[in-house]
Amino acid sequence: MMYGYFDDKAREYVITTPKTPVKWVNYIGGLAFGGIIDQTGGSLICKGDPALNRIVKYVPQLPSSDFKGETLYIRLKHETSSRLFSPYFVPTLDQYDRFECRVGLGYSRYITEFYGIRSEITVFVPIGEDRMIRDIKITNLTGATVEIDVIPVVEYTHFDALKQFTNADWVPQTMQSKAFREENGLLILQQYAFMKKETAVNYLTSNWPVSSFESDRKRFLGDNEYGTWRAPKALEQAELGNYEALRGDNIGALLHHLGTFTPNETKRIITQLGQTASISSALPAIQRFRSGEQVDAAFTQLADSWNAYLSKFQVNTPDAAMNSMLNVHNPRQCHTTKNWSRDLSLYQLGFGGRGMGFRDSSQDSMGILAHAPDEGKALLTKLLCVQKRDGSAMHQFFPSTMEATVGDSHEMPDRPKYYGDDHLWIILAVTAYLKESGDMAFLDQIIPFYEKDAQKQPLEFATVLEHLHRAISFTQSHKGAHGIPLLGFADWNDTVNLRTGAESLFVAAQFGKALLEMIELMGALGKQDMVATYQSYYDDMKRAVNDHGWDGEWFIRYFDFDGSKLGSKENAHGQIYTNGQSWPVIAGFADKERAEKALNSVNRLLNTKNGIKLSYPGFNGYDPNIGGITTYPPGAKENGGIFLHANPWVMIAETIMGNGDRAFQYYNQINPAAKNDDLDTFEVEPYSYPQNILGDEHPQFGLGRNSWLSGTASWTYQAATKYILGILPTYAGLQVNPCIPKAWDGFTATRVFRGATYQIVVNNPTHVSKGVASLKVDGKTVEGTIIPIAADGATVSVEVTMG
Repeated sequence: MMYGYFDDKAREYVITTPKTPVKWVNYIGGLAFGGIIDQTGGSLICKGDPALNRIVKYVPQLPSSDFKGETLYIRLKHETSSRLFSPYFVPTLDQYDRFECRVGLGYSRYITEFYGIRSEITVFVPIGEDRMIRDIKITNLTGATVEIDVIPVVEYTHFDALKQFTNADWVPQTMQSKAFREENGLLILQQYAFMKKETAVNYLTSNWPVSSFESDRKRFLGDNEYGTWRAPKALEQAELGNYEALRGDNIGALLHHLGTFTPNETKRIITQLGQTASISSALPAIQRFRSGEQVDAAFTQLADSWNAYLSKFQVNTPDAAMNSMLNVHNPRQCHTTKNWSRDLSLYQLGFGGRGMGFRDSSQDSMGILAHAPDEGKALLTKLLCVQKRDGSAMHQFFPSTMEATVGDSHEMPDRPKYYGDDHLWIILAVTAYLKESGDMAFLDQIIPFYEKDAQKQPLEFATVLEHLHRAISFTQSHKGAHGIPLLGFADWNDTVNLRTGAESLFVAAQFGKALLEMIELMGALGKQDMVATYQSYYDDMKRAVNDHGWDGEWFIRYFDFDGSKLGSKENAHGQIYTNGQSWPVIAGFADKERAEKALNSVNRLLNTKNGIKLSYPGFNGYDPNIGGITTYPPGAKENGGIFLHANPWVMIAETIMGNGDRAFQYYNQINPAAKNDDLDTFEVEPYSYPQNILGDEHPQFGLGRNSWLSGTASWTYQAATKYILGILPTYAGLQVNPCIPKAWDGFTATRVFRGATYQIVVNNPTHVSKGVASLKVDGKTVEGTIIPIAADGATVSVEVTMG
């Protein structure tokens, strides 16, 4: 079944039925104020930390037909009858004549027709504002004169999101609502938890007179809550009860009589859901956004900001699905993961156990650098503040307080309290930022190391460069019996938790790549002594990996504490791991023969039509000595599932080997836009990369889950733009060295780099995968593949001929 289509001109995905296989969502606003809205109008909104200041109650585990957070009712009155329905479809579930949910850049627009009434509702958060706007336009298409009432409804949650579900005594006793009546019948319905009433007031208001309101769910649903959201008893009455809730389950419902509609007449009502310290302080802004002109201006500002963001990198390739993702949805998802890390989605519920991940956000920052290097720098600065003085890093932190934790490692007292890979990602991220921006002064910025006990151990400050040196030092000094870096509690694959003393071949290769970046950086800074030191570290690690890590046809993945192997042909389960093959190629550890064998093993044993599995074969029973991977059935998540985050690293490795056809095949296999015709299998949003797809050892092979907040977004964007299209920032300039399918005649791209705009045309007349025969910059031939840095504001014409 088709559920929608891509409208690339409007930069939207258009959902054409509310009955998507699972809830499909969009993100509006940001961590300062915002959250998710689904295709049937439900919302999950917070201000700041979604665990500590949540506004709306949204329970993803409830059936898709249930009310979730927010909705709108329309009461349609003819001369002899009346009808109640929701233009979002949920929760009334009426038959619709037209349904569109246009998933846009920071907004969703709903265009629906029920019973001859057309609704166009645009939902967004204005830039820099702490309010969500619902701009509602109602049109009468019945051909007769009708009367229409509009009733927006929101259900509030306690600000402490987890306690809403764990403390059914304290929470309802603290929830209260109060009406603030204004002139001309306007009303602001306030809601707050008693302890926060002086500092955090939620409110629902509109630009139309409010005839009556309700703030208690029990009274709204009626019949002691045996009434339903589908047919609330309160809406069978002419007016609502005007009850100011003193406790219980608080809602906000505002009844507006829009009056008589003649045929084809349209009326507009604008609602605001927001939070403020006090209504009096918020009144000027509330009044401003009651104006249609002001709302239109705010929406134009939002659109302009996204146009500016996306314009930094646009492509035109022979593949339409690739164009859709690279020009709109992939960079947008990268920005979303930068904002939210893994903190709030339908799958990561934001109840306080996770916050932002050090490794996650380091990688997420790399996905936005082409579009917003300053935002990347700000995130990197924040991340470096939770690096420890020994060079390792705290695993997770809460950006509102900068309190950090050691992640899941605290659950196993006998295992190390650091992750082997966390601190190395920041090296890759910082050097990527430096190449993009040329901002070498960032290396001199003074940033503290993370320190919990400031009285016993005073804070220590160091330059960004010193932070990078210490990250290298930590891994260099934490090696196991084979000279391979210690795993710690886990590496990137969190679910393999071997005992203390285990070694990680993935971290070894990641260390190698980090060393290559540091060698290049030290060379750019003229520090030849450090170049020599890091080169010796690199050579030693390369030797250790090749002496101990080669298993005959692929690289092994781990040595356990006792020296036994995991990711070897000797194992019954988990014989081969994808990351064990891609990263030795990325790090330059694998020679040509071993690289080809390892990547061919991935293709033979791990590749499927829906992507590359993380490991094979899957474990088939729980083993506490191996860890969380064995809690999944074979084919799910890390246990032989298609963990998409690992796929772009294989794409990158294949481009290093010059295999453009295979790299693009792997890209296309996981491109959600390419799955738009098979969504009954895939199920999740076709405009967003999920975290995982069930593998072929699972009966539901091809099922996607955990969409939006995944490192897949950043790395697939990097794999496609930097390695397949080959447009890669360097310290010396912009490199263009594509590795594309042989069938392609070429492609074009527009790339803004350090203030200059590069108009790039790539021609492939002899249909090779890789190789640059000539590079012309403004008509002049340039040796090599690197375009010299142009002046800020310049427009540069680039012509590349492959061969």
